[in-house]
Amino acid sequence: MKTSNRINLINKLLLATAVSLAFAAGSVAARDVELPKQLPAYAKDKALPVADIAQLTLDNGMQVWVVPRDGVPRVDFVLAIKDAGNAVDDADHPGFADLFAGLLTEGTAKRDSRAIAEAAQGMGGGIGASASMDGLNLRANALPSHAGDMLSLLAEVAREPSFPENEVQLAQANALQSLKVSETQPGFRAERALGKILYGDHPYARTEPTEQAITSVSVDMLKQEHARRIRPEHALLVITGRVDKDQGFAMAKKAFGDWKGMGEAPANILPARREAKPSYVLLKRDGSVQSALRVAQPAIPATDPDYVPLSMTRTVLGGGFSSRLMQNLREEKGYTYGAYESARSYASGGALIAGADVRNEVTGDSLKEIMGEFQRIGSEPVGQKELDMNKRYVAGGYLITNQLQGAVAGTLANNWVIGLPPEFLAQYVPMIQKVTPEQIMAMGKKYFDPKNQSIVVVGDPSQVSEQLVPYGEFSVEE
Repeated sequence: MKTSNRINLINKLLLATAVSLAFAAGSVAARDVELPKQLPAYAKDKALPVADIAQLTLDNGMQVWVVPRDGVPRVDFVLAIKDAGNAVDDADHPGFADLFAGLLTEGTAKRDSRAIAEAAQGMGGGIGASASMDGLNLRANALPSHAGDMLSLLAEVAREPSFPENEVQLAQANALQSLKVSETQPGFRAERALGKILYGDHPYARTEPTEQAITSVSVDMLKQEHARRIRPEHALLVITGRVDKDQGFAMAKKAFGDWKGMGEAPANILPARREAKPSYVLLKRDGSVQSALRVAQPAIPATDPDYVPLSMTRTVLGGGFSSRLMQNLREEKGYTYGAYESARSYASGGALIAGADVRNEVTGDSLKEIMGEFQRIGSEPVGQKELDMNKRYVAGGYLITNQLQGAVAGTLANNWVIGLPPEFLAQYVPMIQKVTPEQIMAMGKKYFDPKNQSIVVVGDPSQVSEQLVPYGEFSVEE
């Protein structure tokens, strides 16, 4: 065996051992078992440094934030647009925003897709766009010496997309193939059903595309939606990296100062409901050897005062490998490879969704355990050791995620889209550290009462229907 191969093998073994030990430590901590005394104490959690954010509003209403950072030699840009995401798609075109965002970088009035990519690469960086529920982000980065040119390219992509017919057709073909694959997946079917259950006829219910929605998109429609959605008064530009505020403001004015909105702006998204009558749906998947379980209810927008304590509660319940759902359903019962509790907090609403894919024969038992953990989180104070472990997990993950300047720009932009102020970047970890066991239990009572949960199961009715009887009257759907 060559020396390099032997070293690679050793490194892989060391990595696998480290991962196993990390998981094992998580399992130990989750059960409040004492760790070996020879281990050093945890260091004190650190807050994310308060970013020095210089702010300017251009005459056209566009906001510009510059965050100088002495890190890697590059400059990162995020252009965030409010009211431009999936929530403003019309009822006949769910998922349109994702197709729209992907086409922004496929051609402008001056360049085709290849020329855009080559220009970005020539500046030592890249460019792209993506949609979220409430908005749309265009991202770019470049070496500091090319920062001005990259921002000009980003402005060109945002302001002058041409939506070439051949690129639109290719994007539609790719989206149709992706949809065919997605529709074979239980999770996708469950997600589509959950949207209607949680949000009714609210726009938040319309996120999963359909074949008709994809094929009916035209170049004219894309141009009309561009004029409607991409507007300076709905925009924030975040610039981070090796750049000072004067340089950043000058670049922003040059690239966007003469930008003006056209067409009628989308209407503001009305608040989504926070409560819904529980529904019970069994989606047929004949011959399936597993059941995909989803237990959910509507929740809160990101600006709600409960946002941080609820985030901590969700983490204890199902936010990581050492969470209660994971330890119960995977480690103790062996029902699943993974169980989780996720939170979605948007500008105008949210949702709490627990999930697990389990063997047919333990479908009912798995629901029993999920509901049991929901009951427990609202009726028993969480132990201090368990809470401290989860605080370290949340704080550590947040700090690691926001070490890179591009991530800081993204977090600031995403927070702004959902209504959170720039200071929240540094406030989040200290707020997490202040959450108490009493708050956890209060959040459990308020948001995880089993009788308020809707249940969606994707599986074989002949295998699981009888097991579902104790949990409600399920409608069976294709």
